[in-house]
Amino acid sequence: MTVVALVPAAGRGVRLGAGMPKALVQVAGRSLLVRAVGGLLDSGRVHHVVVAAPPDQVDVVERELGEFDAAAVHVVAGGADRTESVRLALAVTERAVPDADVVLVHDAARAFTPPAMIGAVVDAVLGGASAVIPVLPVADTIKQVDEAGAVTATVDRSPLRSVQTPQGFRPGVLRAAYDAAGDAATDDAGLVERAGGEVRTVPGHPNALKITTAFDLAVAESVLAVEPIGELR
Repeated sequence: MTVVALVPAAGRGVRLGAGMPKALVQVAGRSLLVRAVGGLLDSGRVHHVVVAAPPDQVDVVERELGEFDAAAVHVVAGGADRTESVRLALAVTERAVPDADVVLVHDAARAFTPPAMIGAVVDAVLGGASAVIPVLPVADTIKQVDEAGAVTATVDRSPLRSVQTPQGFRPGVLRAAYDAAGDAATDDAGLVERAGGEVRTVPGHPNALKITTAFDLAVAESVLAVEPIGELR
């Protein structure tokens, strides 16, 4: 059983405002990317990680990940958007690890994802699911509004879920979804849905929040980065 994780990390992180690719932003002395890749490998369920880096910073990212076994972590030039970066990383996976049983796609910005959640995604795919996503119930009240900003309805939030990563797939399912994708997507499982595939869910975790803004980064620095390592990974 072989599991490969793809980590699209070519984004510039404009909303974070750090003046560098978001994946390289540090939290308590370690970059989000190092924490994310380390968490995947330390889970004991992931055997290879393929990171899609900004095309002009492949060398920088390779040095950043130098603490990991070079046979387990590969860095490739990413694309202009997330979809293209995943597609490029997937192509490398098909050549380097053709016998992969599970492919995960994980956001570097979700650097504190617990190991049990990673394992749950892997187990669900190995148990027969074609595509699996970790989810959390939506906590806020949701309103539907018109173009003028007036409320037209209060949406029932009970069946709604927010989606996290890693998302897990059978390799052929993810490949077919990307072959059929004609435009950019922020959610890999959404491409599987669009292609008519079934997507199942497993429970997510609050620690797997996506660090997008300066506020998210402050939360990570003040709360997540000081928790016991066993709680983080």
